[in-house]
This record gives sequence, structure tokens and C-alpha cells, in this order.
Amino acid sequence: MKRDFETLFADVAWFSPDLEAEFARDWVRYRNDDNPTGVCWFVPAAVACPVLSVIIPTADADRGGYFIKLMQSLTEQDMQDFELIVIKGDKRQGRGINIAVAKAKGQYVLTVDDDSSLPDAQTFSKMIKAMDEHPDIGMAGGNNTVPDWVSPFVQRVMEQVPRRSWSPVSEIMDSDLAEHPCLMMRADLFRQVGGENEVIPRGLDPYLRQVFREADTRVVVLPDIIYHHLPPETWAGLLGQMYRNGYQAAYANIHSPEWVIETPAAHGDFVLRVPLRQRILRYPLRMLQSLWQGKWLWVICQTWYAVGFVRGWLKERT
Repeated sequence: MKRDFETLFADVAWFSPDLEAEFARDWVRYRNDDNPTGVCWFVPAAVACPVLSVIIPTADADRGGYFIKLMQSLTEQDMQDFELIVIKGDKRQGRGINIAVAKAKGQYVLTVDDDSSLPDAQTFSKMIKAMDEHPDIGMAGGNNTVPDWVSPFVQRVMEQVPRRSWSPVSEIMDSDLAEHPCLMMRADLFRQVGGENEVIPRGLDPYLRQVFREADTRVVVLPDIIYHHLPPETWAGLLGQMYRNGYQAAYANIHSPEWVIETPAAHGDFVLRVPLRQRILRYPLRMLQSLWQGKWLWVICQTWYAVGFVRGWLKERT
């Protein structure tokens, strides 16, 4: 029976998780208990042992209205044997996800960003079927596509900025494009590899993909799984995001270079770690290539990313 999450959300009682007791997570490899700030909303499944635990980390349980729309899309899924765990307000996204997984009872966990949308009502059932049929898959993502209802600005961003969208795959593909906005994992394996890295502020996706690969399991993108994860809708929001990404990248390169992993924009094999000097040297070449291809919007984004990186590098080195 389908559940009306929108009505439930109006009466939801948020509570603060006890990190040392109910939400103990001793299996976390890189744990951070400094200043925990999150609160939790838990919606149990109709059965004691659900197949799936849906986990949504969120800053404010709103995200400009996208969160409520996401709740509504959950009621439209044809597979309702899932529990829902929402972690609100924890500034460490990785810690929030780990806290949720510590409570989760599902065989699989599915992370969904609070501004993602799931247009296909069979998303859950299709992903579970693929995981059941392919035990060598440890982590599976979908295909982020451009919806036809977005503004021309958002459409250009998603078409020009790498990893913002791509053409859906036609077969199961080993890929670095499996990402948190719609990501299914085997719960036991997630705990086995130590879960999310709670220490780093940026680079959660690359880190998690790599530890799954090191556990000799596949990281893939599935065909016929579509989701939408949109960039900011204004110039101010987009450039602010790029600036923050650059600043956090500098922080990671200074404080945790061992966790700085390459993030390619295509499926298939890639070089795991590229030296910082090489990445800096190739930067102007990529800018020129983007200009030649007419991707002026991406050039502007990269410029603000560079500004954030330089600012972060200078500040964090002092």
C-alpha cells in the first residue's frame, strides 16, 4: 500500500540521534564526532525486514521545494517495501549518511539527494532487480539527464558542465558516474568497507567508489534508470557553488591529499590519482579546448573554481 509522505511530513517529529548508543557506528573507518548537528526523521517500512532503506541527507528539508516533490515521487514508486531515513542539518554529509545506515534495516541502501527527482515509478524495483541478478555489483547509479521542463540556463549548464548530465547507457557499464544523487549499495558491504569518509568535506563520491572497488566489487551505472539532479538556477548560485568547490578542493589537497581522486567525465577506466602539478598544467589547456568548443559557460565556471581554489590554498597554507 502506498504511503502519503507529504501528509506525514507535515506532522513529522524530528529527533536528535544519539551517536554513541542507538546510532553507534563503530564500523566507520574515518569517523568524525566533532560538533554533530543533525536531526533525524525515520519512517519505518510495513515489514520488519525491508528490502530497501532510502536515505536522504538534507540541509533544511526544503531545498527550494524540491524536497517535498521528492517525497511525493516516493509515494509513486511501484515498490513500497522500503523504509525512509532523512538526516537534516548535519554539515558533514558523509556522517549523516553513516548515521542513517547505522539505523537502516534494508538489504540495500539508496542515497538520494534532497534536490533529486525520480521521474520513473519503477526506479526502485529496477535497481533492486539488477542488484539481485548481478551479485558482483556492489554499487549502482543511474543516468542524470536533462528534463524538458528546466529553464534554458539550467539546460545549458547541464549540457556544458561535465558530469552534470550524460547520455543514458544501453547496458550495465562500469563507471565513475555512479553518484550519491541516486546511488544503490549493498548495506552489508557499505559497512564492511567502512562507510562514508566523515573527515573530508569534499570528494565523498570518489572516495566511496574507490573503497568499493578495493573490496573487489563492481561500481556501475545501470541502463533504464533515469534521475534528474539539477544545478543552481541562477548565476549567483552556480558561481557560488563553483567557488566553494574550488575552495574545498584546495582544502582537500592540503589536508588529505591521499584522498584526492580523479573524477573523470566519462565511463570506463581512468587514472586514479593525477599529481597536483599535472592537474594545474593541464588546466589552461582544458580552458582553451572549452573555448574552442564554444562551452563559454563552462569556462566561466572553471574560472570561479580556480578563484576559490587559489583563495583556499592561500588561506589553508597560512
